[in-house]
Amino acid sequence: MAAAGAEAAAVAAEEEKRLPEGDPESGGDSEDEGDSDSSGDGEDEEKENEAEIQRLEEQLSINAFDYNCHLDLIKLLRQEGELVKLRRARQKMSELFPLTEEIWLDWLKDEIKMASESSEREKVYELFERAVKDYICPEIWLEYAQYSIGGIGQEGGIEKVRSIFERALTAVGLHVTKGTALWEAYREFENAILETAQPAPGSVPSPEQQQMLCSQLEKIHTLFRRQLGIPLLDMEASYAEYEEWSEDPIPETILKNYKKALQQLEKCKPYEEALLGAETPKLAEYQAYIDFEMKAGDPARIQLIYERALAENCLVPDLWARYNQYLDRQLKVKELVLSAHDRAVRNCPWTVGLWIRYLLAMERHRVDHGIISEMFEKALNAGFIQATDYVEIWQAYLDYLRRRVDFTQDSSKELEELRSAFARAVEYLKQEVEERFSESGDPSCTIMQNWARVEARLCNNMQKARELWDNIMTKGNAKYANMWLEYYNLERAHGDTQHCRKALHRAVQCTSDYPEHVCEVLLTLERIEGTLEDWDAAVQKTENRLARVNEQRAKAAEKEAALAKQEEEKAEQRKQARAEKKASKKAKKPRIGDKRKADDDDEGEWGQEEEAEQPSKRHKGDGDGVLEEDMEVEMGLFGRSGPEKPDHPANQKEKASTSRKDIPKVLHDSTKDNVTVFVSNLSYNMADPEGKLKELFESCGEVAEIRPVFSNKGTFRGYCYVEFKEEKSALQALGLDRKVVEGRPMFVSPCVDKNKNPDFKVFRYSTTLEKHKLFISGLPFSCTKEELEDVCKAHGNVKDIRLVTNRAGKPKGLAYVEYENEAQASQAVLKMDGLTVKEHVIKVAISNPPLRKLPDKAEAGRAAQFAVPRQIYGAENSMFKEHWEIFKRRFSFCRRGKGRTQLSMMPRALQRQSNPVAKAENGMVQNSPATSSEPPEEPKKMSNADFAKMLLKKVLKCGFLFILALYYTNKHAL
Repeated sequence: MAAAGAEAAAVAAEEEKRLPEGDPESGGDSEDEGDSDSSGDGEDEEKENEAEIQRLEEQLSINAFDYNCHLDLIKLLRQEGELVKLRRARQKMSELFPLTEEIWLDWLKDEIKMASESSEREKVYELFERAVKDYICPEIWLEYAQYSIGGIGQEGGIEKVRSIFERALTAVGLHVTKGTALWEAYREFENAILETAQPAPGSVPSPEQQQMLCSQLEKIHTLFRRQLGIPLLDMEASYAEYEEWSEDPIPETILKNYKKALQQLEKCKPYEEALLGAETPKLAEYQAYIDFEMKAGDPARIQLIYERALAENCLVPDLWARYNQYLDRQLKVKELVLSAHDRAVRNCPWTVGLWIRYLLAMERHRVDHGIISEMFEKALNAGFIQATDYVEIWQAYLDYLRRRVDFTQDSSKELEELRSAFARAVEYLKQEVEERFSESGDPSCTIMQNWARVEARLCNNMQKARELWDNIMTKGNAKYANMWLEYYNLERAHGDTQHCRKALHRAVQCTSDYPEHVCEVLLTLERIEGTLEDWDAAVQKTENRLARVNEQRAKAAEKEAALAKQEEEKAEQRKQARAEKKASKKAKKPRIGDKRKADDDDEGEWGQEEEAEQPSKRHKGDGDGVLEEDMEVEMGLFGRSGPEKPDHPANQKEKASTSRKDIPKVLHDSTKDNVTVFVSNLSYNMADPEGKLKELFESCGEVAEIRPVFSNKGTFRGYCYVEFKEEKSALQALGLDRKVVEGRPMFVSPCVDKNKNPDFKVFRYSTTLEKHKLFISGLPFSCTKEELEDVCKAHGNVKDIRLVTNRAGKPKGLAYVEYENEAQASQAVLKMDGLTVKEHVIKVAISNPPLRKLPDKAEAGRAAQFAVPRQIYGAENSMFKEHWEIFKRRFSFCRRGKGRTQLSMMPRALQRQSNPVAKAENGMVQNSPATSSEPPEEPKKMSNADFAKMLLKKVLKCGFLFILALYYTNKHAL
């Protein structure tokens, strides 16, 4: 009643505090405007907090397993002082999850403040008992012991305090770094009792008092001696304190134990220092410490180091599995084993293996059947992430039920429960699991197979077994030989020959994967037990079946060979077309300077004016100087070449490119592929590719040669070959793949001839399901690898993080995160999916990239139908084509969309023809045979001079606007 009154008073005070100052109940208006403003701000903040509390409560009503939502709600309620709601929220969370040390200490301190009467103290004791069961935490045990000292005045209070201290020493007294505090607190308590037992000064103690004093002194001696035999930090200080406190010399046995503990402490110190210096989650350091203690073989110390590791890594299923396995096989203490299993499934409910071990442990320790069934129902609601997990948990529970049945009886309650459980399992997988995962998780019907075996072997009910197998075959398993042979073996062992023969005949007819095997088994059966008629029927049936199978296989092989041949022909045609296209491009696009030089006698004005300075191809990322140079060349095309700019960086680059034209091309030697790597995606603007890459790759080994690839104009094409002296250096160089060089990720791949190895894939990441790897989307582009690692490592040990970028090295908002195992990845999915990172809500899923779909023929046809045909230019027209393309690129900002009244900026002579045309040898066109009956005349070949005259004539006739636009864009576009 007092507690209820205190809560009511607190709530009333809180409500009174929330009243606005202008309300009559608050005692009048505010004194000044400043107080009114601050009160208004406080009210707004309270309303926001109340709205947030309501939102969190609604979210938890939808998903009670949202751990972070529980934490946020508890924090807000504690901030608002909502003690009743706070207690309820903590209670709900503790029922679902083991609470951390910080949450328990906050809860306990709040309850201690409100506990004043003995009944309330008992509730705090109960809360402490719950707290120490979640994790072994020295701080909670110390708080528990100190709180119990406050009840020393009650009946049996001293013995209760001693009992709690002894339990605390058993739990964490061996803790190397934190155990000393408990021992010292226990000694201080006993010393305080000793002080109260001392007689008054000048008085003579009675025999009872003397006996009590001796008994208390012996207890303190015993505590010192027990502590000095355990390896703890600051042992030397405890030994010195004992020497000072004791009036008698320290016994030899105690000194010997102390020295032995000191030696053991020296062995433990490296592991403690490693833990102290390591970063969370410290799994490797704890595992090394566990291995050390396992070799020593002290069960108490092994248990303690496991508990310490789990307190910091409570969401690592593998660690729980190893701990539970040790307890099951070594300690075998019922309370300890079951408590550890219960904490394991509460921390990692998504891990089916922990639930199975828990069910086995409860059966092993003879827990009541009702409790085991209840725990199984909890497992079904744990939210496993795979359909196969539900098959495993059902199989474990069915095995347990089967072991309970006494099959010597014809019928029993346990047998009926087993059969109903089998039926429920089949229905559950069909409805619940298949609806959630789009698969039952049991395609081969293992549960129904086991049910049939139980009915046949243990219940002698072959009729039920045959019904079950018939149901199995109707679920798409009739085409598999192994399924028929399983049924045959069961029928052979517990049925009769007639049903065996019938099953094999059906198998011969239905099996499609290994029909020869089934035919052989049928013939073997008839050879041993069949009559002549049975043998003849079996031979005829198997021969007919195998003949059909062979015929089908031959047709399939022919079809496959035809498809392969077609693919080869298409590949050869594509290869030939590419070669012809490349050759025609070389013929159509000669180097401009060479062409002009060759025609110098015909048109010296054209040949000499542009010979010293040629237009260079503008690559993406080139500087503005290149645009200015292109402008000068274009103006020179019309007789208005500008002055030279020798000091401009673009001119220097052009000179460097021109100097590279004379470098002889070095062909790649395919015999050195094993010592060569192919480097691509480099910047076109790299000034000295050979020198830059040599610095990068010398760390991998001695570099024999670097062959950068340049275009015909001498510009770097962004890729090269790096040849090493040794093969191991080339293999080591592959580790530099995606290293950022001049702002772009450099791609390093093995040097492989794809014509000889068409199936070779440079992509080095898996494109299949990887259960230990996560795919994260929706990341902000500014998110770095370190920031993402900070988010992910809270849920497990992160092995690798890969941010997905484009070829320019810019992030795409995607990432792959690899964990040590599947369980950690699964936990991370549950915790991180929907998380907000820099105001971006991310999506997290198990990595399972979709298969790449090749476009079908219909889509390819549609693409070809709507593709715009390229204009055919002759070799003589290549120069104008290049300048026309430059003009279109410059003028693109003016033509975002073309209206009805907008004029076409392209000369009619260069516009595409509406009717098909035939290409002539020199690039001119002829009339179509359909439109002219006269034989085509041989077109006259034009020289550079003829072409220039024709071009100027066309431009003067219809390109006045073209010239103005070209001048305008060259002047203003930059």
